[in-house]
Parts: sequence; C-alpha cells; structure tokens
Amino acid sequence: MKHIILTGGGTAGHVTPNIALLPRLRQAGYEISYIGSREGLEKKLIEAQNIPYYGISSGKLRRYFDWKNFTDPFRVIKGFSEATALMKRLKPDIVFSKGGFVSVPVVMAAKRCHIPVICHESDLTPGLANRLSLPAATKVCCNFPETLEHLPAEKAVLTGCPIRRELTEGKRAAALTLTGFLPDKPVLMVMGGSLGAAAVNQAVREALPELLKDWQVVHLCGKGKLDESLRNLKGYVQYEYIQKELPDLFALCDIVISRAGANAICELLALRKPTLLIPLPAKSSRGDQILNARSFERQGFSMVLEEAEVNQKTLPEAVSHLWEHRSEYIKAMEKCPQTGAVDRICALIEQTLS
Repeated sequence: MKHIILTGGGTAGHVTPNIALLPRLRQAGYEISYIGSREGLEKKLIEAQNIPYYGISSGKLRRYFDWKNFTDPFRVIKGFSEATALMKRLKPDIVFSKGGFVSVPVVMAAKRCHIPVICHESDLTPGLANRLSLPAATKVCCNFPETLEHLPAEKAVLTGCPIRRELTEGKRAAALTLTGFLPDKPVLMVMGGSLGAAAVNQAVREALPELLKDWQVVHLCGKGKLDESLRNLKGYVQYEYIQKELPDLFALCDIVISRAGANAICELLALRKPTLLIPLPAKSSRGDQILNARSFERQGFSMVLEEAEVNQKTLPEAVSHLWEHRSEYIKAMEKCPQTGAVDRICALIEQTLS
C-alpha cells in the first residue's frame, strides 16, 4: 500500500485543501498520515477525519519584530529533527505540503530522507514558507496563471485549489429553514474568513437599510463579532462561524461579499458564485489578498472594492452592479481552466510516484 504524508497548518486555508484530497486518496488505496503543529487548528480538523495525526514543534516565520523571533528558530530545528524521525518511522512514499510555517521542517525532513515532495501554493505570489520549501520540492502546484512566473518552470503546475466535494452538495431548502428567509427574494452572503473582518462587518451593517430593500443577507461575521442589536432584524441573519450548514448556505445565496483569501475565493469560483471581493489591505498583510483579488478581476470572475473605498453608498452600488452583470461573471467562471484540482493533483501524485 502506498503511504502519503500530508502537511500544512496555521490557518484553515492550509488545511481544508488537504481534507479535500482525502476521499480520492482513500479511493486510490493510499495509507494517509498527517504532520502538523502540536496545538494548531489543523490538529482538531484532521483528527475529525480519522487520520493519524503527528504533532511537531514549529516556529512562526514572521516578517516583523517579535521576541519570539529569537527562540522560534530553535523550535524549527527541533521540528525538523522530529519530522525526520517520523519519516524514518512511517516510511512514506511521498509528501504533499499545503504550506504554512509547520510544513517547512516536514518538507526539509522529506528531502533529507530522499522522499519526493509536492507543494501547493494558494496565493498569487509564493509565501515565505513555500519559498523556503521550494528547493526541496519535486513539483509545485498553484492556483493562478500569474504564479507560474514566480516558480521554476520545470517544477510549476497550474492545478487550481482542491475543493471539498461536500461544498457542492448543499440543500437550498435546508438553508431556507435555517435562516427563515423568503424563497423568492435574492440572498446576499457576507464572509470575512474564519476570524471575521471588522471593517467589512461594519460597512455591511451600516449599509443594511439600503441592502435590505432588495436583499436578504446572511452574515458570517467571525468569532465574537455578533451585533446583538440586529438579532431580530427581518431579512438579516448573522453567525459567528458556520461549518456543517455552509454547503446549504452556498446553495441558497445568489452573490457573495468576501475577503480575498485564496482558498475562499477558489471555493467561490468552483461554486460559480459572483463575488464582490474586499481584500485585506497591504498594511495588514503581505498584500497577497490584493494580488489574488486583482487576478480574479482580470479573469472576469469577481468585482473588487478596496477596503478604503467601502462605505454605505459604494457597497450597495457595487452589489447592484454585480447582480446586474451576474451572468457575465458566471460565464467567465464556467470557462475557467483552474477547476478539477483534486483530479489534477492526485494524477500528479501518481505520476511523481511512478
């Protein structure tokens, strides 16, 4: 039996694509193990999938001053030693890395043990973890055509992002029951990522008097970001976080407002949901969401509104424009070559092994 080790962690975006691969890998007869951090969110997500999970020490790769920058290199070295011991013990045939800081010692350990590695980069430009892992990788998968320019030609493969099959299997009727919405009025869904987006939440709530004239609004606002004063507002429902019912809400909504994290927007692309993207500003990140959003805009998949441009006037106007032109966005998404990523990546795994 072939044995694959999956790795990646730090955010849900570094874990859920790995989870999307599991059904196909199981179907192909792989033994599957996962290496992540000891206390990261990936541990809970992966153990729920009944996959053997191995935690190692990991240090965050920061671009700013923090006293932990002096101690974390030692944690990375320790993680490399632990990952090397796991490689020798588990004897995998191949490693698939979805990135995040915990993946670096795992990829380095695989190289030391002469085990092939396939990495996946979600964002338009490679993040620090994948840049460090690149020399050890046999192949590097990516989501955006523009990313190919930032990767070695002999390693780069445009695959798109693996999407969980269950996201496509939602039931609209179940979401109508959950939300109490009317079946004949369009639904706008607002997503700020697993932690929420305070600026987007505020802009949406300020624009509600205008939005609710034409829309019913589902608002996924993030942990601790509910507004109790809006609890009984007709046509508006808010949740801190939705997991099990998310496919149903996707089946219900007509258009979406979202941040521009790579994993989230690839899911919306696969579901053919016209989206208004409000990327995280460059001052709050390395600017990857802005690049992701502009790529989707160029390809005709989404509209983009910078956070600084969002207010109670521009937001409803952008939503109206997106709705009027929704068929054009859907048509562009239907022509997109970056779908079917699970098939492409699993074929690449087989090809690499053979």
